[in-house]
Amino acid sequence: MKLGGWGRYPVTDCTVTAPRTPDALAKARTSGPLIARGNGRAYGDSALNEDNTVSMRHFNRIIAFDEVTGQLTAEAGVLLGDVIDAFLPRGWFPAVTPGTKYVTLGGMAAADVHGKNHHIDGGFGNYIDWLDIMGPDGTVTRASRDENADLFDWTIGGMGLTGVILRMALRLRRVETGWIRQRAQAAPNLAAAMEAFEAAQYAPYSVAWIDCLSTGDALGRSIIMLGEHAPLDRLPTRFRQIPFGPPPRKKRRIPFNLPGFALNKWTVSAFNAAYYRLNARKTGTTYVPWDTYFYPLDSILGWNRIYGRRGFVQFQCVLPEDAARAGLEKLLRTIAHAGQGSFLAVLKKLGPEGGRLSFPMPGYTLALDFPVSDKVLTLMDQLDRITLDHGGRFYLAKDARLSSDILHAADPRADAFAAMRRDTGADTAFASLQSERLGL
Repeated sequence: MKLGGWGRYPVTDCTVTAPRTPDALAKARTSGPLIARGNGRAYGDSALNEDNTVSMRHFNRIIAFDEVTGQLTAEAGVLLGDVIDAFLPRGWFPAVTPGTKYVTLGGMAAADVHGKNHHIDGGFGNYIDWLDIMGPDGTVTRASRDENADLFDWTIGGMGLTGVILRMALRLRRVETGWIRQRAQAAPNLAAAMEAFEAAQYAPYSVAWIDCLSTGDALGRSIIMLGEHAPLDRLPTRFRQIPFGPPPRKKRRIPFNLPGFALNKWTVSAFNAAYYRLNARKTGTTYVPWDTYFYPLDSILGWNRIYGRRGFVQFQCVLPEDAARAGLEKLLRTIAHAGQGSFLAVLKKLGPEGGRLSFPMPGYTLALDFPVSDKVLTLMDQLDRITLDHGGRFYLAKDARLSSDILHAADPRADAFAAMRRDTGADTAFASLQSERLGL
């Protein structure tokens, strides 16, 4: 069947199986190296194997929950959204969440996803107590920080290349409400945006939309959104009757691919300018539902179709703190000069490193979506080089076209990861189009 990631680039023919039991999953190894696939929300080719892609969606049971500690035991195919639906009404919320709830727990662990609170709380892996992992020989091993620690550390952020995650125990966060107390502020340029992040380093959540086509004194102008879980006694009276948020709104749907010319330098530039002006007038403190704050794009089903039938690619890098300002300025100037703007451009501050191949490090991460074209792919090669020159690294969960040479030059951990896979036999049991392309 034709299969792609969320970016719909690349799309390729894959043989897909959907085992329902660990025994059936173990038998899938006889068809050659496999890659486990969750809900297909990695953007590129990290969950694609032309000969043996294994869907984990039948491994979708919630097994146990401890109301005292917040520890949840669940299979890898459970959707994050299902966890929220089940446990937010009981006063628990994911400790770390990416920008969509339509991801599986196994995929979150494999990518060691990060959220708006990484600068304080780190990545998803920090809240995993143990993993059950099916290895190259079909044996299931429990791994944690105290037991089979090397396997645990390589699996968090290992993109499914150390084994198949079957189940896990993770810790949720206790919350009193489902509302987020949000404080928005406008930053007229990149320098002001970074100053705002530094001044708000104790805010539980922080993120910025950034205009990647602005230039001159307005280079990197942004809208920064700080947030915290609202306690019940601080909620406005009208919200206290619905402490865990209003009923879900009816979702809108993009029913077809937009034409390729719909997103261009002029339309994106006009959108960015209008978005900045509108939101600069709406700064201040408001209370917003959790769904709106964490998952704004989830309200639009099939939003990836806005980029047209060729799909889109995302560029996401992290730059170390001492080089972040210069590197971000160079990236933004290069994007503006190329005229290949993105209206889904996000800036966040990151904190401590996670697993041995995890993406984050202390510094700033920039993420941008671009419709696929020859010009865009050329631009992204330039952005790769700028990132490399400033000591940055790349997020494999968003990658669809990075070269092996750039990855290994930017991140020496990739060599150690590939060596570990050879030593354990994982290289002959687990493979994706991405791992083959990147020499992992």
